[in-house]
Amino acid sequence: MFFDETRMQFLQDRLQKRLKACGAECFYNYYLLLTNPEGHEELAALLENLSVIETSFFRIRPQLEIFKRRALEEVLQRKQAQKDFSLRVWSAGCATGQEAYTLAMLIGDAFAYRHLRSRVSAQNSMPRPLIPPPWNVEVMASDINYSALLTAKQGSYTERQMESVDYPCRLRYFDKAGERYVIKPELKNLVQFDFHNLKTEFLPLRNDIVFCRNVMIYFDAAEQRRLIEKLYYCVNPDGFLFVGHAENLGEITNKFRAIHENGATAYQRVERAAE
Repeated sequence: MFFDETRMQFLQDRLQKRLKACGAECFYNYYLLLTNPEGHEELAALLENLSVIETSFFRIRPQLEIFKRRALEEVLQRKQAQKDFSLRVWSAGCATGQEAYTLAMLIGDAFAYRHLRSRVSAQNSMPRPLIPPPWNVEVMASDINYSALLTAKQGSYTERQMESVDYPCRLRYFDKAGERYVIKPELKNLVQFDFHNLKTEFLPLRNDIVFCRNVMIYFDAAEQRRLIEKLYYCVNPDGFLFVGHAENLGEITNKFRAIHENGATAYQRVERAAE
């Protein structure tokens, strides 16, 4: 995590809260705790305090429209032509899970629409699985915040967190449990959550589409370039990468080409960097 001068006050405030919580007398004593093998739990607690968890269902809809109508449709058509019935999507920096579940819902909608367009759909009125065979869909979701991952794995959300989810979507993908909405098992089984630090060299490979939105803002310029270089090799040929609205890859690399639609941007991997 990189903190420039504009974020020093934020860093100091969060550090002082942790000093008070663990009884450290000064910043130096707290530093000694963090660098001691016995300070691993406190380091995890500090990371959670420094992470700004800001997410929601169907966040930045114009970008999700590119995902649904351009990226996902193109990948599914290409893979079906190749008789490769696997789809792998990665939500990096998934926070409390809304983004990952949103992607899973949009994938479920895409397969339902493909079924309606097929010639045999009218002849087959039997209930179909969310992901029809022989397709195998995996939505991988990762974050560095343990407590956020725990919430994501539970898949249970309040009415306030559900504000951006319309009624048909709630009916299809959620069960009502008291005052909360719980992700239905069939959708939940598509999403795998795991702890991951993007600064490591071992990132998940062979992804058709990667969402890494509003993560690079925590890194300095050099680390941003290293991350994008690593993500290039995580995305399959002609695969897609989605980053935050304020994160411009054109200033970092020429290994992705920008796709602009309806005021939103996505990036597609190119197989030869422009000269």
